[in-house]
Formats: sequence, structure tokens, C-alpha cells
Amino acid sequence: MTIITRENPTDPIARPVRRRPDASRGPQRRRPAAEPLRYRGTGVLMSRASHRRKPITPVTTVLLALMAAGITLWLGLVAQFGAPTEVPQPVPGQLAVVQVQMGESLQQLARRVAPDAPTGTVVDQIRELNELDSAAVDAGQTLIAPVG
Repeated sequence: MTIITRENPTDPIARPVRRRPDASRGPQRRRPAAEPLRYRGTGVLMSRASHRRKPITPVTTVLLALMAAGITLWLGLVAQFGAPTEVPQPVPGQLAVVQVQMGESLQQLARRVAPDAPTGTVVDQIRELNELDSAAVDAGQTLIAPVG
């Protein structure tokens, strides 16, 4: 063991001095070579905190409910006023006779004749104008459709 001492108390430089352990401290224990190591603990730190759950008080429940209501209100306001809404273009008022091309569906026809208008609205108007029961069309079929 190394102990730093001063030989002369007025000497500003401390020099290390080696000393042997005192016999007054007691004998040093040494383990025989074949003896296993002895551990004083498991080596795993355990929490000293209580593992019992604390009861939830009515005040806590009310505060959590108020926070949830505030967040819901805030999200509703953001959804209502925050995002700009896109105004769809109205369905064109001009009508024309169009012919269905090979492999074309009613939705594709609606996009071709009125590209700026909402496709679903144009499809509904084509079905209404031509009194179609379904969205199935045949190649070469002539239909009345809004164009624009």
C-alpha cells in the first residue's frame, strides 16, 4: 500500500513512501488456490422501491379526463380550421356524344372527357344520362357525357 506523507512538514513537495501493512490491522485473509471465490451478493442490483401500485385518486382521474378533452378539442379545431379545403371543380354543363374505346372503363372515360371535374361525379352523371344500371360499358358504345 502506498501512503503519501511528508517527512518534513515545511517541505512543499510530497514524496510517496512505501510502507508495509500494519500487523495491528489483523491478518490478511488469503484463499487457497482450489477454493472457489466467495461472493457477498448476487451481483444484480435490486430496486429498493416499493412494488405496490399507488391507488388512482378521483382527482387524478378528473385531471386526466380534462386533459383528454382538451386534446380532443384542439385536434377538432385543427381539423376544422387548420387545413385548407380543396374546392372541387363543378361538373361541366356541356354535353356531347362520346364513343367508348377498346379496354376503357367508365371511370377512364370520365377522366378523358372531363379531366378537371371529380371522376365519381362525372361517372354518376354519365350513368344517369344514359340510364345505365351498372358501370360496365362495351367498346364502341356511344354515350352522352359532360365534356369540358
